[in-house]
Amino acid sequence: MSKKVETPVLIVGAGPVGLGLALELSWRGIPCMLLEQRDGTIKTPKLGAIGLRTMEICRRWGIAERIRQTPFRRDYGLNMVFCTNIAGHFLARHPYPSLEEDAAPAESPEKKWRCPQLWFDPLLSQCVKEYDSVDLRYRTRVDSFRQEGDRVITEITDLETGRQETVIAQYMVGCDGAGSTVRNQLDIGMEGTPTLDHSAAIFFRSSALLASHDKGEAERYLFFGPKGFWGNISAMDGRELWRLTVVSNAEQVEQVCRDADQWVRRGIGRDDVPFEVLSALPWRRSQLTAKRYGEGRVFLAGDSAHTMSPTGGFGMNTGMGDAVDLGWKLEAMLKGWGGPALLDSYSAERLPIGVRNVNASAHNYFALKSVKDCAVIEESSAQGEALRSEVGDAIALATHTEWETLGIHLGYRYENSPICVPDGSTADADSPRFYVPTTRPGHRAPHAWLADGRSTLDLFGRGFVLLRLGATPPDTSAFSAAASACGMPLTVVDISSPAIAGLYERALVLVRPDGHCAWRGDAMPENPQQIIDTVRGVAPAGHKAG
Repeated sequence: MSKKVETPVLIVGAGPVGLGLALELSWRGIPCMLLEQRDGTIKTPKLGAIGLRTMEICRRWGIAERIRQTPFRRDYGLNMVFCTNIAGHFLARHPYPSLEEDAAPAESPEKKWRCPQLWFDPLLSQCVKEYDSVDLRYRTRVDSFRQEGDRVITEITDLETGRQETVIAQYMVGCDGAGSTVRNQLDIGMEGTPTLDHSAAIFFRSSALLASHDKGEAERYLFFGPKGFWGNISAMDGRELWRLTVVSNAEQVEQVCRDADQWVRRGIGRDDVPFEVLSALPWRRSQLTAKRYGEGRVFLAGDSAHTMSPTGGFGMNTGMGDAVDLGWKLEAMLKGWGGPALLDSYSAERLPIGVRNVNASAHNYFALKSVKDCAVIEESSAQGEALRSEVGDAIALATHTEWETLGIHLGYRYENSPICVPDGSTADADSPRFYVPTTRPGHRAPHAWLADGRSTLDLFGRGFVLLRLGATPPDTSAFSAAASACGMPLTVVDISSPAIAGLYERALVLVRPDGHCAWRGDAMPENPQQIIDTVRGVAPAGHKAG
């Protein structure tokens, strides 16, 4: 018989989202087991950018500075350059500063960061290993699982030794990617467009590339040929490591990988620039969201729940939002203060965000493909020059929503959440580019600097926080008593600053452990217990708490 081991939470998949969920749980004092079939080595880096909200999450875990210390060159210019190839004709430029020149926006204590997967995954893995509460196992396969009452029973195999074990968990989370074993065994389908294209990712080294052209430094060089957009080269370290993406199709993508040298040469545009191809990986670009984010005690997060075009860099960052939303709810259930509807709210809240971000990513991809008539774009002629000017203007205008994404990262909101108390207010437009801070229930609580140098965001995370704002806030002892009676962690914080009181819009704001607002008002509600029951998933969904 196989050995039996027990864990509160079993996480399948140790990519960035699985590692992030393990960090979130460990930070909350919840032990977990994390399994990964691979050995953790990153041969072809996929993600490159750590979004603003993910940096806020990493700030919570205490690892944001460690991300800022990873090797990407801080003084490297992060422009977006459109051209026929790096040595070829220039089309347009979106100018953006280097990491050291960029400033955090007024709406956040953090700023986005360039930390490709080469360093991000190993860093998260190291951070996870620093917690004794995490049992992290690489080269371990999930063979099958079943749900029995209050347990998830999973059969696993160590791929190095062949040893088999049975894991008994209270909850399971599938973070195992687009081809998720967990999702497939749950028989949860995906909705959307399965294939936008087939592309190749070619990882290569060239220390000579930067000095070989006149386009200047860029985070990404985007290429247009006679048939329109065909690929891009992205900086992986700002020195010598690069990733070429080639847009292809199902019939040709494997050949593109075999002909990687030829495609790199086309992107560079010169025969005398030395380079070394390190790896080539075919992949499918899709626009899909799971029909539901779990079943029973098994949940989906990250690419197992949503797969999207990388245009905009929303995939991993959306997954980190999944991890944080699910993490505090699992803690609540395991510590006994979460109600029967709390975990149901995970899918209710995160699935619409998955659909939103999947569609935004596809929009960005279609914007890149929107310029069709490029027949003479490479010609050194008056006609070619005129076309390049026209295409450059059009593509620069069409792609703003890929590079300027404050709304995507900070402006998402949980409409119709069963654990947020609506107050009848109307939401601002959900714009991918623009973000308007608000404490409307369901929205991320706004950032402001406190007198002691902390951000308001630094107040949130461990439990619920009730903010009492202004010079004479109402007495909230009944709120504290109601929370204490059911074991729900609640901290009351007074903020007298008129500026912050104005930003937070009401005298009282209840903020969830994930930093989203759950309730607000200018006076104590008639029945504070009803509010507490709603936000911890006890009260019926959709009831009105006053």
